[in-house]
Amino acid sequence: MRALVQRVTEASVVVDGEEVAAIGPGLLILLGVARTDDEDVCDRVADKVAALRIFVDADGRMAEPLGDREVLCVSQFTLYGDVRKGTRPSWSQAAPGDHARPLYERFCANLHAKMGVFGADMAVHSVNDGPVTLLVERDAPTT
Repeated sequence: MRALVQRVTEASVVVDGEEVAAIGPGLLILLGVARTDDEDVCDRVADKVAALRIFVDADGRMAEPLGDREVLCVSQFTLYGDVRKGTRPSWSQAAPGDHARPLYERFCANLHAKMGVFGADMAVHSVNDGPVTLLVERDAPTT
C-alpha cells in the first residue's frame, strides 16, 4: 500500500462536474493498493498516517498528529505504475478493483476520511500547506 499524504489547507474532488467531497485543513491522501496488500497492511498504514507528526504546534514545530483534522482520500492505482522499463507504465503491481476497493474503504473508515469515487475519473483540487508531502508505504517484508 502506498499513500501519498499531503498536508492541505483545503481539498476537494469533482466527478462529472459535481463536487463529491471537500475538506478544510487536514490531509489529502492519494491511496494505491498493491496486489499483495491485506487488511493488516491497510490498518498499519492508516495508523501510521494518523500518527504522523506533521502539523505545526504552538511553538511553530511540526510536532502534532492528525487529531480531529479532516481527511480526504482518493483511490489512485497509478501510484503503482512501474516505469523502470520503457516509457509506458506497467500496472502489474496494482490490485484489481475487487481487491482494492474494500481495502480503500477500510483505510478511509479507519481515518474517518471523506472519499472520492472509487474507479471514477476525478478532478482533485488541493491547496498544499507548507507544502508538506510524504510517501507512506507498507512495511517492507522481513525474510
